[in-house]
Amino acid sequence: MGINLILILGIALVVVYDFTNGFHDAADMVSTAIASRTMSPGRAIFIVCSFTFLGPLLGGLAVANTIGEFVDVSQVSSGLAQRVVLSAILAAISYNLITWKFGLPSSSSNSLTSGLVGATIFALGSSYINWGFSALKHGGLEGFTKILIGLAFSPLAGFVVGFLVMKLFLVTLNRFTYRLKKFFLVTQYATVSWLAFSHGTNDSQKGMGIIGMLLLANNIYPEFTVPTWVILLCASSITLGTLFGGWSIIKTVGFGIYRVKLIHSVADQISAATVILSSSLIGAPTSTTQVVTTSLMGVGAAERPKHVHWQVANSILKGWLLNIPISFLLGFLFSFLLTKIF
Repeated sequence: MGINLILILGIALVVVYDFTNGFHDAADMVSTAIASRTMSPGRAIFIVCSFTFLGPLLGGLAVANTIGEFVDVSQVSSGLAQRVVLSAILAAISYNLITWKFGLPSSSSNSLTSGLVGATIFALGSSYINWGFSALKHGGLEGFTKILIGLAFSPLAGFVVGFLVMKLFLVTLNRFTYRLKKFFLVTQYATVSWLAFSHGTNDSQKGMGIIGMLLLANNIYPEFTVPTWVILLCASSITLGTLFGGWSIIKTVGFGIYRVKLIHSVADQISAATVILSSSLIGAPTSTTQVVTTSLMGVGAAERPKHVHWQVANSILKGWLLNIPISFLLGFLFSFLLTKIF
């Protein structure tokens, strides 16, 4: 009975994590559209919620499989496995809430994976983590290596793609006429929808992977599985979080990095959505916050590098660098605390 209650608690915490994830990332997805004054907050959040919900249902399970098979919980007791998973979720939720309080963008993905590493090393040891080194020697990607490469290179890819897309716009749309403005207004709706779909596809699968680990640890399924009800649960919780999005972050992303106009907003959304959806298809988790922000930096750098508020960007980057070690320590700490409880 105790184990069943802990399983329920674990699933409930994943729901909270997904909620804070959507809460945190909602502002990132709509910030440039609102900052460009081409879309009202209410209309933007309605579109984002709709397509965020569709993403998990139609986007496959590649990222969930990567997260779920990151730590081998099939060879340990269910109580020990659950303590590791609960510690990771608590670490991610804590960091999300701390950064939301100060209106700072952060990576829910970095928080979850780093918390999982810290909790696993304390409770089980490093041998239970699939580091992916052997696969890397043979030219493959799996486990921690795949997660690390996805999280490390996606922000860089966001900057590069944002820079190239904006340069393409500047060359092909040298004279931005009123007729083109109407075209971009329509395009804005498509790009916001695409970005929201990409976010839902990638981010919600992290929660699915964690629940799949819990179900495996409790012998509910003989192997790692993500049933339909888990997909619906994670899709609903991340969408609900998006609905109540953390609007204080809009000031940082939408107004603090670059003076955003319609063309910048569309370029940013196209760039971020391309990187996030591409990562989802290969099963690499990404941070929507990081990709959207670095894409906007790339867009600004392509047009007027001196007008990019690099000091704000620098403070965000410092926050990201702290994200991994702090989440690691939080996962380690929560794992220690939970040993005193069960």
